[in-house]
Order: sequence, then structure tokens, then C-alpha cells
Amino acid sequence: MPTDPAHALLPPPPVHLLDGASLFIDFDGTLVDLVARPDLVVVDEVLRVLLSSLAKLLQGRLAIVTGRSIEQMDAFLGDLARTITVAGSHGVEWRTADGKLHTPTELPDIEPALEALRQFAASRSGTIVEHKRYGIALHYRLAPHVEEEARAVVQRLANEFGFGTQMGKMMAEMKIVGGDKGQAVAALRAEPSMAASAPWFIGDDITDEAGFVMAKDLGGGGIFVGVPRETAATYRLADVASVRAWLTEAITRLA
Repeated sequence: MPTDPAHALLPPPPVHLLDGASLFIDFDGTLVDLVARPDLVVVDEVLRVLLSSLAKLLQGRLAIVTGRSIEQMDAFLGDLARTITVAGSHGVEWRTADGKLHTPTELPDIEPALEALRQFAASRSGTIVEHKRYGIALHYRLAPHVEEEARAVVQRLANEFGFGTQMGKMMAEMKIVGGDKGQAVAALRAEPSMAASAPWFIGDDITDEAGFVMAKDLGGGGIFVGVPRETAATYRLADVASVRAWLTEAITRLA
């Protein structure tokens, strides 16, 4: 994708941005570095302290919005996950910090699609199938040469078994139809704890663009993480380390 020079010049976000705002943060590639296998992610103590501090200072105006399932985030964060609003599965499900849970009411049978995708991956070394609660992701970070084939097979299986698709960084996913990160921002921003606050969304992937757009529509905006590219975001941070450093500055100000 060609880079618009205007996007290459996006400034870093000002540290006062979170004053009175609500914050929505992607997980992989934003709070933790991307790794070869999705199951190898480790949530370190520095991140735990950072999220705990943000949760207290923002007083309910913090949400993690991720392609991971809520179940996966609970496994990564432990008890900390219950103190933060979490929107999982690209906005299909969410749970607020006070325990309110939203999940889909109708679920297609995921097993036939899962088996078909596992058969595909078995013959392509380096591809990894990740079974989520409401979808299936095919990762090919270890086999980038199969990208076109991987995306094609996910699209075909999604059409065959009645799923939607979500393409991301070195990943193609089929998920239940309905919901994206933008819709999650809109729904959570309507919660009493976040009402009337300016929402800011931090993310690194194409899947986060819907969050950037919705946050901007609601009076806030997006903070893109990574190498400059075309994006709906207003600001940019270089990498995960930069995100953590900026959030640490924001915590100092909020405190």
C-alpha cells in the first residue's frame, strides 16, 4: 500500500490527551510485541502495573479491544482482566469492568470449518491455526510465502460455512458475522462510565482502523502504532515500547 506523505508526518500524541478521555487499546502489536506463535505472548509485570495504574486513574474509562477472545485475555491477564473492560473477537463480545457481559446469541457450527482449515495448515509448514471462541485465525508469520493462498482459503471457507472474514498482519481469520472494533467502541462509549468522554483508540493493524474511525466520529481519534502507512489515525507512535513510554507519561500526569 503506497504511503501518503501526510501519514508519514503524523505527530506523536500529546501527553494531556487522556485528560477526561476514555482509552481503547489493542493488545497484540500495541501492548505486547508480535511473536511467531500467538500462544507464546507473555504479559510481563511492567505491563501489569501499567494497566492496573491506568484502570485506577481512568476510573472505568479503559478498555482493551482485541482480536483475541475474552477467554484468552483472562488467561493472559488473570485477575487484572476483571478490573478492565475487555472487548474480544474483534468486537463481537465484550465484558465491562463491572461485570456486564455481551455475547452473540446465535452461533454457527465452527467445527467443520476448523477441521478444513487444520487440514490446509497440515500441508503448509509454518502455518498455525488458532481456534478462538467465535472464530478461527490462520497465522502465516512463519510462512509469508503462502499469504495469497492462506487468505484465499480462509475466504472460501468463510463463504462456505457462513462466516465473515477479518484480515490482519500475517493473519487471516474467519469469524461470526457482525461486529468490529468500531462497533465495540460505540457500544462501550455508551456505558455510564465512559459517556460524554472523548474516546481515543490505540492500535497497530488494519483491524484497528474501524476503531480509529469510530473514535474520531465520537469526538476523539486514533493513535496508530508502527511504520507509517495510510491510516485514519490522528497521531502515531513507533512501536510497543513507545506506546508503553507514552502511557507511563500519561499516568504520571493523571496521578
